[in-house]
Amino acid sequence: MKVFNTLSGMKEEFVPRGNEVKMYVCGVTPYDDSHIGHAMSYVIFDVIRRYLQFKGYKVKYVQNITDIDDKLIDRAGKLGSSVSELAQRFTSSYFEDMDALNVGRVDIYPRATEEIDKIIEVIGGLIDKGYAYPAGGSVYFRVGNVPDYGKLSHRSLEAMMAGGNVEFDKEKEHSLDFALWKAAKPGEPWWESPWGRGRPGWHIECSAMSLKYLGDTIDIHGGGQDLVFPHHENEIAQSESFTGKKPFVKYWLHNGMVQFGNEKMSKSLGNLITIKDALTRHSADAIRIFILNSHYRSPLTYLEESFEAAEKAAERLQQAARSEATGRKGEGLIDIDTYRNQFVTAMDDDFNTARALATLFDLAREINRAVESGYRVASAQQVLVELSGILGLTLKPPQKPVIDAELVARIRDSVYQELNRVVAEETAQTAEGLIEEMISLRNQLRQAKEWQLADMVRSSLDEAGIILEDTPNGTVAKYRR
Repeated sequence: MKVFNTLSGMKEEFVPRGNEVKMYVCGVTPYDDSHIGHAMSYVIFDVIRRYLQFKGYKVKYVQNITDIDDKLIDRAGKLGSSVSELAQRFTSSYFEDMDALNVGRVDIYPRATEEIDKIIEVIGGLIDKGYAYPAGGSVYFRVGNVPDYGKLSHRSLEAMMAGGNVEFDKEKEHSLDFALWKAAKPGEPWWESPWGRGRPGWHIECSAMSLKYLGDTIDIHGGGQDLVFPHHENEIAQSESFTGKKPFVKYWLHNGMVQFGNEKMSKSLGNLITIKDALTRHSADAIRIFILNSHYRSPLTYLEESFEAAEKAAERLQQAARSEATGRKGEGLIDIDTYRNQFVTAMDDDFNTARALATLFDLAREINRAVESGYRVASAQQVLVELSGILGLTLKPPQKPVIDAELVARIRDSVYQELNRVVAEETAQTAEGLIEEMISLRNQLRQAKEWQLADMVRSSLDEAGIILEDTPNGTVAKYRR
């Protein structure tokens, strides 16, 4: 079994330090609903954990929650909410999304605000060893005291300076030094510390949590490629400087980013597709197939057509798993060991889920052929379900949501007339409320694959002068002029 290590830039044989694989993956900053980019990362590392367990390893998996951060503070201020209330709201939303995607819960979800003592301990240790210094109520890490700083991103200090990855602050000794502790600002949450009231910096929390729950050295550290620098680079510097032990992480694994067209999917660009929105259109199995049908280190381009193809692929696997094995001929037609070995070979090659999925589709095709020829296929179906489970696929047809019968009746009897009335009278607020109800109902119908009823919603609105446009950010209603 080989994995690609970002630190070495090559595939390496996977040999953990013990029988228990220690695995840490950077978690969410819960200031908004999670999006498809989050789904990609956490589905991938869920599959990695599942496969390691399939191989016989015990896995201790830790994933942090950054519940104090500049983004949280800014968003809470705009919404008139407390930071803790906002963080709890979207942390709960994140767990709902992960459960819906069949992403298994990890062993420990430490939260930054609950680990302040450990964070202060690590910062204090770094100061004592000369790797950090207090200034103006904050504490900064001395990048210049780490000779191999930049080894993960394979960049020199000069290249980092030239690349503009610098936060200028007159309190810092060097422009690349980064904050371990941030002095409190008016109106922000704070904690007492030896350096004054403040809050932890982003990078230090992951080092402190990893050290506390997994020890001085771990086997796997994962996250998106956008975290290689500066976040993971700084984690290495902090952790190895504090413990004096190298390497802090044996295998660094980074997934590619989701792109929308030629751009990275991000909130700042306004091109996010939330997990909740995706789940109104597609099943969890389809979303996982969309993600896993590319290698985890490759970028993933969002295309609605790709989701639709993934939905059909999920249905093929589901059909093969449910085919009635009532043939009169005995089993043995399908060489299930060959398919199992092909699956394992693919996954042993740096978790090549695309090849593993191809093996499942080949097996599904053989199952369908055998059923048509009158063979029993229970053993092959059992293998299909088992291997699909390693990829987190349930192979269960999506349950149809409960359709609001009252709203359907309103469409049939009065949508056209009512919309014409409210539009004519220019009662925009009433019209918008009704249109939102119609869009919600149409989404329910599409998820239930009630295409004719969904088209009836669109047609009724169209007759009333309302055009529906499906965009990556949801359905938008426009008035025909």
